[in-house]
Amino acid sequence: MQIAMVVYDRFTALDVVGPYEILSRLPDARVDFVAERPGAVRTDTGFLALTADKALREVPRPDIVVVAGGPGTLAQLENEALAEWLRAADATSAWTTSVCSGSLLLAAAGLLRGRRATSHWIARDLLRRYGAEPTGQRVVFDGKYVTAAGVSSGIDMALTLVGRIGGDEHAQAVQLLTEYDPQPPYDAGSPEKAPAHLVEEFRASSRFSLT
Repeated sequence: MQIAMVVYDRFTALDVVGPYEILSRLPDARVDFVAERPGAVRTDTGFLALTADKALREVPRPDIVVVAGGPGTLAQLENEALAEWLRAADATSAWTTSVCSGSLLLAAAGLLRGRRATSHWIARDLLRRYGAEPTGQRVVFDGKYVTAAGVSSGIDMALTLVGRIGGDEHAQAVQLLTEYDPQPPYDAGSPEKAPAHLVEEFRASSRFSLT
């Protein structure tokens, strides 16, 4: 089972590292980090680089596609080479997935038209621009399309997908081995729970705008 993790300049590290840690434990899994060109790809902080071992064209028919999000998403929305690859890969994939604002790239490629989807809360409403129906759920399944909300939700998405593919017990084993037992010290992980002034500050400073 070939899993293509799509990265690009200024992606968010956990968007792919979280799902990688979970999905790589599927039976017969082979994970390829892919980008337009092979080589080091910098994350949004600039402190970390991840190596894309293969170019997109070298992985034409993955079984699972995982598209990262992050501040670099906006620069990729007009990237026709990426959109063409996504459409071609989606034609034969068993699952096409995204984390965070990566869903905007799926939507911009025309893959989420008329489908329910989610994204990071700051970017979620932009899905409407591409014909998708945004929802506030943490993980959304619509047919073979699976979208996760912001950053950490990619772990939930991947674990749910492992359950669909490998069965509940295998997913539970992966959860146990990774000791995924979230107990956050604060209850501020969504705009509905966080202090209102923080939500407004992030909205005001975000480049993900409807204008």
